[in-house]
Amino acid sequence: MGIFKHKKFVRSYFLGLLCLLGGALLLNSCAPLEWLLGKEEEKPPSELMEQAMEDLGRGYYKAATEAFQKIKDRYPYSKFAIVAEMKMADTLFMQSSYDEAYDAYKDFEKLHPKNPSIPYVIYREGMCHFKQMKSIDRDQMHSMRAKEDFGRLVKRFPKSVYAARARMKIRRCYMDLAQHELYVGQFYFKMKKYRAAAGRFRYAIEHYPDVGQYYEALEYLGRCEKKLAKK
Repeated sequence: MGIFKHKKFVRSYFLGLLCLLGGALLLNSCAPLEWLLGKEEEKPPSELMEQAMEDLGRGYYKAATEAFQKIKDRYPYSKFAIVAEMKMADTLFMQSSYDEAYDAYKDFEKLHPKNPSIPYVIYREGMCHFKQMKSIDRDQMHSMRAKEDFGRLVKRFPKSVYAARARMKIRRCYMDLAQHELYVGQFYFKMKKYRAAAGRFRYAIEHYPDVGQYYEALEYLGRCEKKLAKK
């Protein structure tokens, strides 16, 4: 009977010891998983980049962002880190998070002003606004800012393939801006606010001379001047 009690005591003692050991392991963050499964094998930056680009192509944006972030955190001095930084901005752009993407591209341009990808980055900055352009009866802030970014690209890198694309986008921006001036001018004309209307038509003629609105604006300006002359 004494031997039986002794064995039972020993078994209870070891069970208690195992419980204490398990509790200590649980208190140490991810130590239990690492102890049981082994530490996660670190992939080289090239493999992480390949994985991230594959996820990005499939539309797995969260997974792609995590992989790009791993490259930046684990291999900050690798050539892949700069690429990962730019691709994180691309990931935001592809999710239509244009304001966040614009900030990310802008940060990249500031941090790496001589990087060969800068023409692409500036083009994307312009596209962040271009994608948010409103109809001509709405505020044209994005049209104006897109035009400015595309214009900066053309001025700095006139021979870049992205400059050629930017020139086409600039014309679209000018057309929207000109049509907006016509729209507002016509609204003032209908309200018989001829001086305000004339200002809009004159602005359209002087600043947007070659995008199709010139003769219409000129005609309305003449009508405004006649109305003002009668007054």
